[in-house]
Amino acid sequence: MGVRLATLALGLALTPLSQATTADDVQQLQLDNGMRILVLEDDTIPNANMYLFWKVGSRDEAPGITGLAHFFEHMMFNGSKNFGPKMFDRTMEAAGGANNAYTTENLTVYTDWFPAQSMEVIFQLEADRIAHLNIDPEVVESERGVVDSERRTGLENSNWRMLQEEVKGAAFRAHPYSWPVIGHQSDIHAWTLEDLTAFHKTYYAPNNAVVVITGAVTFDQVEALAQKYFAPIPAQTPPPAIRTVEPEQKGERRVYVQKPSISTPNLMLAYKVPATADADHHALDLLLALLIEGNSSRLSRALVDSQLAIAVDGYLPQSFDPNLLYLYAVAAGGVEAEALEQAMIAEVNRLAAEPVSAAELEKVKNRKLMAFYETLETINGKSNTLGAYELFFGDYRKLFSAPEAYQAVTPEDIQRVAQTYLTKARRTVGILAAEEDTDQ
Repeated sequence: MGVRLATLALGLALTPLSQATTADDVQQLQLDNGMRILVLEDDTIPNANMYLFWKVGSRDEAPGITGLAHFFEHMMFNGSKNFGPKMFDRTMEAAGGANNAYTTENLTVYTDWFPAQSMEVIFQLEADRIAHLNIDPEVVESERGVVDSERRTGLENSNWRMLQEEVKGAAFRAHPYSWPVIGHQSDIHAWTLEDLTAFHKTYYAPNNAVVVITGAVTFDQVEALAQKYFAPIPAQTPPPAIRTVEPEQKGERRVYVQKPSISTPNLMLAYKVPATADADHHALDLLLALLIEGNSSRLSRALVDSQLAIAVDGYLPQSFDPNLLYLYAVAAGGVEAEALEQAMIAEVNRLAAEPVSAAELEKVKNRKLMAFYETLETINGKSNTLGAYELFFGDYRKLFSAPEAYQAVTPEDIQRVAQTYLTKARRTVGILAAEEDTDQ
């Protein structure tokens, strides 16, 4: 990999990955119907996985059908031509496998784990629900109720989620990132069978997928099964491109969210940042780590140690389009939202005002890279990360130059991206508090 690492810790972390995986170990298969498959042979354990990355998330929806991408995460387990309701899970479990799925603003990903000798069963199951999903009206209504309940309980139980939904809605005025992945409640109630059928045909087409298979399998085995089960599924007209570009934000935006049951204010700062493929991504990722990762992080020292907050957090989503970098804090007892906000913004502004020390940045790089390599020690981490780099960075090979990209970030880079992106004009502030705390 040719990575120059500055510390013994990083050298030790590099060793397992460099011995197990290089870019040349990943083999590619392109089916005639447009499906792309990446294969990484790894016989560390007698198991394998299949990660199906569908290029569909909430950004591919429109007002009136928000939440459909997440809804199909439910529907894809509810019966197809040859495997009836509940049979997907039962068949996989009988073959020794397990599965899960997740939906984001950009992707829907289905994850299958199984003994290597059961791989053909997994191909059968996945091919059947891609080509012949049963969109049964009774099942649709049942799952509609499940998703509606999930939305309501999620907002009730997660202060982060409740506040983020309002912050996103204020931060984005045009782009589809403005609505929550789970969708608007009125849209959940209003989807039609025609909406669902058209959505599945368009987005669950083989030419809209990247599949990653890692484990104790051979490329030849995968190719034979892919040609048998996936290749006969016809391609569809490619999904429409996202044409909307979020207009430039001209100034700070603010939202106040009321929740009577909350004990202390919650604060969220969200800054407009570029898409993941941008050259500044690694500097922004390290900037976030400087602020929130570990007890010695800047926000932890400035807010938690000083008893202004009981917790800090943050998030930089992987994203096809420009998105938000989130910072979050929960106020300590007796601390007003205004005091917490002032202290939080002061720490953000300090990153822009003066370069971090080389030692502080090196410590964060060490932590980031060790976590990166730990992820790649498992076959599941390898598949998920290969797929993410293929889609968000445009080429899975960039996974293998990521350590160099992190190492190349300088204190001046951190200061520059802070000055460029973490500005008042690009900021949306969200405060979640009891009703009496935000009553003006």
